[in-house]
Amino acid sequence: MSNDRGELLEELRPVAFAIAYHMLGSVSEAEDVVQEALLRVHQALEAGDRIASLPAFTATVTARLAINELRSARARREQYVGEWLPEPIITGGGDDPAQHAEIADSLTLAMLVLLESLSPEQRAALLLHDVFDYAYAEIAEIIGTSEVNVRQLATRARRHVEERRPRFETTREERAELARRFFAAAQEGDVAGLEALLAADVELTSDGGGKVRALAGPLRGRARVAGMLGSWQRYQAPGLSLRLVELNGDAGALYLDAQQQLIAVVALEIAGGQIRAISSITNPDKLTHLGPVGDISRSRTT
Repeated sequence: MSNDRGELLEELRPVAFAIAYHMLGSVSEAEDVVQEALLRVHQALEAGDRIASLPAFTATVTARLAINELRSARARREQYVGEWLPEPIITGGGDDPAQHAEIADSLTLAMLVLLESLSPEQRAALLLHDVFDYAYAEIAEIIGTSEVNVRQLATRARRHVEERRPRFETTREERAELARRFFAAAQEGDVAGLEALLAADVELTSDGGGKVRALAGPLRGRARVAGMLGSWQRYQAPGLSLRLVELNGDAGALYLDAQQQLIAVVALEIAGGQIRAISSITNPDKLTHLGPVGDISRSRTT
């Protein structure tokens, strides 16, 4: 592969990754899809195929592969041990892998979990139209159905999502400040301070993947969640630290052990000046793309 060809394919990678990750909620699965998509693009170019728009062609190949991958991934997730949460990515920096996509709040963990309840076709129709600005006719060709059916798929998916997502606007600065107060209260075991920040129907979900101890199911309610979070402080090993980051467009933190190895990621869904959901991911397989992973059993957190 020539240097020019390699550079061209690398330029196509960010948007391809954004599409695949939105579809799959998994960094590892998305990277596999992107690798295959770019290989097919390279082969098409080598064969001398006439391609009107290389970005559009790459996005189409990526979307089709992602739909196929999602169908098999859904079967695997049905056998997943415990609660399944997406693999988080750090956003907001110059190296944001989704910076070229008009993602708005479509990338949040809460949104990705919500998208899991849609069929692969509904998910593709909604994302490709509402997030990636595809025309319904183009989506119909990708999915292999009629334009009328694509419109129906997108409408049903949109209605499903809008019924279940909060309708509050919160600025990045407000989210960061609320997160700072939340994690400070959690580290101090300040239950009253935590309760003041949580919505009445807040939900705490943890994903250990059967490899790390986690909650058996979501924990709901301000008092119960605050009590659980307040107890974390008692089980934290010496040297445990956290780094506040933006995760999937939301506020969150990386928990690090004494060797500065990652042991957990905690993401917050903030709306209306309150924390509405907390996602704790400790499955090491879902953290490796963020850096060296430590042994959480030595640095106990949920």
